[in-house]
Amino acid sequence: MNRKGTFLYQFGKSFAVPIFRILFPSWENNPERVPENGPLIICCNHVCMKDPIYLTFSPKRQIFYMAKKELFENKFVGKVLRALGAFAIERGAGDKESLSAAEKILRDGGALGIFIEGTRSKDGKLGRPKSGAVMLAHQHHVPILPACITTATGGPPKQFERVILSFGELIQPEELGIVEGTGSEFRQASRMVMDRIAEMRERDEKMFPLPKKKPKKPKALKQG
Repeated sequence: MNRKGTFLYQFGKSFAVPIFRILFPSWENNPERVPENGPLIICCNHVCMKDPIYLTFSPKRQIFYMAKKELFENKFVGKVLRALGAFAIERGAGDKESLSAAEKILRDGGALGIFIEGTRSKDGKLGRPKSGAVMLAHQHHVPILPACITTATGGPPKQFERVILSFGELIQPEELGIVEGTGSEFRQASRMVMDRIAEMRERDEKMFPLPKKKPKKPKALKQG
């Protein structure tokens, strides 16, 4: 896998980021928690169709996403999505091809993005988590990084409206509590990841309305 990412991703990272920052502004908390190397699963809540854009250009590395199969039916759109690193998944079905693609990304040391609820929230509330992410983390011994997108209303943001994008602390595979690989263990581990996301959201909701500028971090004092 190209460590720098696909060509279209690199092009967008170099030239389109300022435009995306205007069109899809975000306030980022702890982006330094995203490891720059090594296999990783980023689990995030799903607010709107723009969520992958917020996540794509925030970390220092490319995230490869599962996207619903219908988006690839248009040949041009499908090519663009694939160039950005997305791959199709058929929701509600045992999609072995998509699972193989996800596993290959992890084996190659890539970052896999999964919206843990499986679909966008219809009422602004966090949904029930799916178990696919923790299953992959357990099977491939890969850490999970919880991420949370929070809006002022809980629902999809309006155009030019800032969202808060927060990254939590890494969850190592042994912290998931999966021993036998049973359904109940996977469900409990999924709820643990979702609880981390919920904690970030509860905290971030209190930050609205956001100030115009983020305060600068104080510079470290030089040792004499």
